[in-house]
Amino acid sequence: MVLIVVAVIVLLVIVLAVKTILLIPQATSAVIERLGRFRSVAEPGLNFLVPFLDRVRAKIDLREQVVSFPPQPVITQDNLTVSIDTVVYFQVTDSRSAVYEISNYILGVEQLTSTTLRNVVGGMSLEETLTSRDQINTQLRGVLDQETSRWGIRVARVELKAIDPPPSIQDSMEKQMRADREKRAMILNAEGERESAIKTAEGQKQSQILSAEGAKQAAILSAEGERQSSILRSQGERASRYLRAQGQAKSIEKVFAAVKRGKPTPELLAYQYLQTLPEMAQGDANKVWVVPSDFSKSLEGFARMLGAPDEQGVFRYEPPQEEPPETAPEEDEESISSWFDISTSPEVAEAVRAAEAVARKEVPNMNNIGGGRSSSQAPASPTAQQPAVPGSE
Repeated sequence: MVLIVVAVIVLLVIVLAVKTILLIPQATSAVIERLGRFRSVAEPGLNFLVPFLDRVRAKIDLREQVVSFPPQPVITQDNLTVSIDTVVYFQVTDSRSAVYEISNYILGVEQLTSTTLRNVVGGMSLEETLTSRDQINTQLRGVLDQETSRWGIRVARVELKAIDPPPSIQDSMEKQMRADREKRAMILNAEGERESAIKTAEGQKQSQILSAEGAKQAAILSAEGERQSSILRSQGERASRYLRAQGQAKSIEKVFAAVKRGKPTPELLAYQYLQTLPEMAQGDANKVWVVPSDFSKSLEGFARMLGAPDEQGVFRYEPPQEEPPETAPEEDEESISSWFDISTSPEVAEAVRAAEAVARKEVPNMNNIGGGRSSSQAPASPTAQQPAVPGSE
């Protein structure tokens, strides 16, 4: 009997201890009621209750909560029904208001979000709804935070998770986007073809300019070469004729000197003349040759002119006193010394070097044309400035 009484006392003590001690976890609060009326809000930690008088009405989670509501059908301003999913981030700041001001604050937040969303989206078109997410989020948060403040709830953020238009509208939007992409692709292709045509025309233009410049330079050099060649040939012919004349003069001088040194008599001259007569008669055109009747008189007159009679009355040749010529035929004058100069003219050599420099100059790359300048401004040709051609008029 004593053991039973002791067991009952121990059980009563345990029950009283359980009813008296209340442990509240961190970030949690508890609403305490005494005899059905609000007494206090238990803070996290160890709390004591009056057994059989105090009781815990509800435990409230003070952390920020995330609630995702099911899709809500909303009609836009242009009478299109869209399905919108929303996510609300909220936190309980007053446990007493959350328990006594509303029976179910989560359901209240859901319904308030649904009605506010219909009001906000109902004043927008479908295109505005799809492109104004931030504006809709801001308006929803402002309205929800203002309405739920009396419930002890602070709405931190509202997000539209998805906006789904009707399938027919989605198909139309896809077709429109496809048409827009095809339009942009066609525009880009046309722009590419236009740029390609411009670049090709620029390349052909530059090619024709370079070809014309090259032909012009070649014609100039060819004309200058022909001119110089003609000049050199003329100079060579002039020098050749001069040398031939000089040689003939030297030959005549040598023959005449030899004749004078030989002192020929009239008989020798007559004999030499008679030997020359057959040669004079040779030739296909000479059929008849007549010796003049006064041939002897001609020889006599020739002898009288060249000689003088000696003691026996015979005319002997007496050479005149020799006077040295002022200028020997083999000596060249200073004015004609340049005729026999075979060195290359510096002006011709300079023209050839200038032409070779232009020919070796690298043609500019056609890919850089039109990048940094307009298509109407063609780059200067490397042969645009022609070198001065020596001797040209």
